[in-house]
Parts: sequence; C-alpha cells; structure tokens
Amino acid sequence: MPTQIVLNHSGDTRHEFDAADLEALAKAEQRFKKLTGNGFTAATRTGPGEVAVVRAFDPTAQETLFYPRLVGG
Repeated sequence: MPTQIVLNHSGDTRHEFDAADLEALAKAEQRFKKLTGNGFTAATRTGPGEVAVVRAFDPTAQETLFYPRLVGG
C-alpha cells in the first residue's frame, strides 16, 4: 500500500492510502500539494539506497518521503 511519510519535530507521521480508492487518492494528492506548497521537499525511492526528488504527485510510488526545509543560522 502506498505510504506518504512526513518528517516533523516529533519524528514522522505516516499516511497510507489505497491507490484504487478515488477518495483516498484525492486526499493523498491534496496532502502532496499542501506539503510541497508549504516548503516540504518530496522524494521517492528509485532503487536500493537511492532516492529522487519529485515535484508532482505519483500515485504509483510505494513511499513518498516529505522533509521540511532546513534552516541554518
């Protein structure tokens, strides 16, 4: 089942969704757009130990990881 993993100050939050369920799919796409619109970077696994940054929602990705912008100072 596809999973969206959102890294945050408390660790992570996982959102699983059924890609065959149109309502769940729409919620997952909304979550993707909201998070990336708020500055999170989205990445998916492309192979063992490999990831790629994604800029568009991919309902076929098994895992999409969202991590917040790094703030330096």
